[in-house]
This record gives sequence, structure tokens and C-alpha cells, in this order.
Amino acid sequence: PTMAQSQALLVLENFIGGKFVPCSSYIDSYNPSTGDVYCRVPDSGKEEVEAAVKAAKDAFPIWSSKSPLERSQILNKLADLIEHDLEAFAQAESKDQGKTITFARTVDIPRAVHNFRFFASSILHHVTECTEMPAMGCVHYTSRAPVGVAGLISPWNLPLYLLTWKIAPAIACGNTVVAKPSEMTSVTAWMMCKLLEKAGVPAGVVNVVFGTGGKAGEALVCHPDVPLISFTGSTLTAQRITERSAPHCKRLSLELGGKNPAIIFDDADLSQCIPTTVRSSFANQGEICLCTSRIFVQRGIYSEFLKRFVAEAKKWKTGNPSDPTVNVGALISKEHLEKVRNYVKKAQAEGARVLCGEGVDPLALPPGNQKGYFMLPTVIAEVKDESCCMQEEIFGPVTCVVAFDTEEEVIQRANGVKYGLAATVWSGNVGRVHRVAHRLQSGLVWTNCWLVRDLNLPFGGMKASGIGREGAKDSYEFFTEVKTITIKH
Repeated sequence: PTMAQSQALLVLENFIGGKFVPCSSYIDSYNPSTGDVYCRVPDSGKEEVEAAVKAAKDAFPIWSSKSPLERSQILNKLADLIEHDLEAFAQAESKDQGKTITFARTVDIPRAVHNFRFFASSILHHVTECTEMPAMGCVHYTSRAPVGVAGLISPWNLPLYLLTWKIAPAIACGNTVVAKPSEMTSVTAWMMCKLLEKAGVPAGVVNVVFGTGGKAGEALVCHPDVPLISFTGSTLTAQRITERSAPHCKRLSLELGGKNPAIIFDDADLSQCIPTTVRSSFANQGEICLCTSRIFVQRGIYSEFLKRFVAEAKKWKTGNPSDPTVNVGALISKEHLEKVRNYVKKAQAEGARVLCGEGVDPLALPPGNQKGYFMLPTVIAEVKDESCCMQEEIFGPVTCVVAFDTEEEVIQRANGVKYGLAATVWSGNVGRVHRVAHRLQSGLVWTNCWLVRDLNLPFGGMKASGIGREGAKDSYEFFTEVKTITIKH
């Protein structure tokens, strides 16, 4: 950018030891809805991570010795402060990520607030175990202690939502944190840092280092004083994290991609099923790891489903994310848009039919958004199970609809991918719902609904969708070390 431009740009700084610290070099961050650079993000590396880990280590003795109640009160205060600025956070998230203002306002920021409140509460209710051995005259019990410095790496699709889903349990359990948000969506993390002192979070408890995975992420994962890493992102990056952290025996929680099936039986209530399945395909531009991208419809209702589904998808309005009537915002980057478009081209080359969206319908954008990274909700039919569009995570507003005949067949086909994060089943038959749910290789199964979450319960995937689970009990177990103590009396 020119001098005049760069003066108008937002410039972020790392947050280390309770202070904002400038960085020696910066990278550009784009506004996806206009295609313009609008923000400069620190390009942190070894040095910055080193300083952040040191600050986190120094803060650990004081923070970990606070009672759960003291930490709980601070988390609640932070939740209140974010909620107070909800509109500013929503505006920033929408501008930075490309998502609609409506989605940021109703999903991302409220959930970030809820993440802090939820773990502020759950930390007060964990219990430890005790067993007795009268014959040996022994009593055993367990105690749990925080682990130390937690390295948290969060993605660009739900920036503050997924960052707080990691920070909240980590600090609730008494750990200190070095977090690295995605370099493409760093603004709301930086805004949150401004509220930490006011909430009563001591300096060094939460440190945020901005930058790329290759530089900042790598330095964090390889740091000998960071015993645990929680990562949400791609399976490919997770493989690298696993390799790089192996020499240090770190504990890992990895929440990776999905190629989630929706299975629609012929007794499904289509009046509920169709609007929900459109949402589960295209919400947040399809950039949610839980989105359904393979829709299996029983043959008897296949043509009716397809007709109604496409009609409903066409009603979704694509355009300026700050327009409250818009359903689909911009995709995260030029490169990502190109990647998603290429999947649609591949499907067409293989003989699949694109029923609406990319390359089929005209995309009309407001004057200011002509250079943005937009794509219409796209529905593909007659695509083969072995096609890359049915096997790989596309992570855009694209879904494939195929027909099936029997329950047995659809279970095999739904399980026939390397991922296993989430699945949805639509049927009025309770027996069938339970049978199918038990046999799907999937960490989460929703029936006759989608994305209804109780944070108490485990969240995570099977197969290439990750390692570990998150939730009240699961996050507590991940972010603490357990000790068994035996007393002979």
C-alpha cells in the first residue's frame, strides 16, 4: 500500500505480558468483501513467541494458585465486557472475515461470550475420584493441577468463537496461554486483548502472538516450554504439528476437517428438513467444519427434495456482508475462492450437474463489492462417491446431492470418506434413527436438526477429523494433569 493508504490502515500489535508490543515486520490482511488491504498484522516468529512464552511462564505461579472461584469471576467479567461491545465485535468480525453481519451478531460473538460464561461455571463443578481398600488399609484419591503454558492455534472461519472456545477452558483450569489466531482474521482477538486488564486478567496470563502458521505457529509448536497444543484447522497442518511436537511429548487436541453427510430418509419432514439442510450447507459461506457437504436422499423423495432444495438455495442472497438482508457473505481469500471454484469445475468435467450457483446463475454485486471474493450457493447432483467433490473438504458454499436406496447402503457410503466429524439424519422412525446413529463413524450425530450444541458434552471427530474431545469434562481433562495419591492409614 502507498503511504497515504497505510496511514488509514488498522495496525495490530502483539499482546505480550499485558502490553501491546510492536513487531519488526508486518503482513497484509484483506477485507474479503472488497478485495482491499485494510489491516496490517504482525509477522511474528521465534523471538516474539519466546517473549510470549516467557511472560506466560512468569504468570503461571500466581494464576494457577488462584481458586477456581477467583478465576471464574474474572472469566465472567471478561464475558460481560465482550457482550457490552457486542456490536463493535460483530462489525469487526464481519469486515475481517467476510461473514454476514447477521451471522457475526447472532452466532459468533454471542457464542464467544457464552464460551467464557460456560467455563466460568463448569470449573466450579468438577469433582475428583476417591477409592478405598479396607483390606490394605489404604485410601486413594485423585487431584488435578493445571499443566502450564498452553499453545492455542485457532482458524479463520469463526475467529473469536473458536479462539475463546480454547482460551476459556485453558485459563479456567489455571493454565496460562500463548494464542495464535489466523493471520487472515486477527482483529477480534486484538480487540479482546484490550479488555483483559479491565476484566482482572493478570499480565502474562493471556498472550496473543499474530502471524503465519509457518513462522509463528511453528515456533509455538516447537517451543520446549509449551507442554500442550490445542489446534483447530486442516488435517495437513495437524500432521505437521504432530511431527514437530513429537520430540517434546506434547499433549495435543486437534479439531480438523469434515466431509459431513446428511442422510434424508423418505419419511423425513421436508418442511423442517429443507430449510435446515440449506442452512447446514451454506451457513457462514459453508466455511464451518460442521457443514453438510454430502446430502444422501432416499430415491422415493429424491426428485422432490432436489427441486425444493434448489428453489430454497436460490432464495439465499449473496452480497455485501454488512447488509442485514444478505445470507451469504464473502469467502475468506482470493486463493480460497479459486480453490472452491475449481472443485465445481472438476465436478462438471466429471459429468456431474450443477443445478444452481457457480457458473449457472448470474452473480450481481453492489458497486463496492465487485472485487470481493463472492460465490453463490452451489448445488451439484449426479456426482460419483469417489469424486474429489465427495471425498475432500471443499469448505465453501458447495454441496453435493445424491440418491440412495437402502439404510445399509447409505451407512456404508456415508462412512466411505477419511473424515468423521459430524452427520445429520432426517427420519421420523425412532428405531432407524438410533440404528443409523450408532453405525455412523462420526463424533457428532444430529437428528432432525443441525448445530444444536450442549457445551457440556464432548465435541470432536473420528478418523482424519481429529484427536481428542472438547467440552466441560473433556476440556477439563485436557487442560489439567491428574495425580493419583495413595495414603496408608
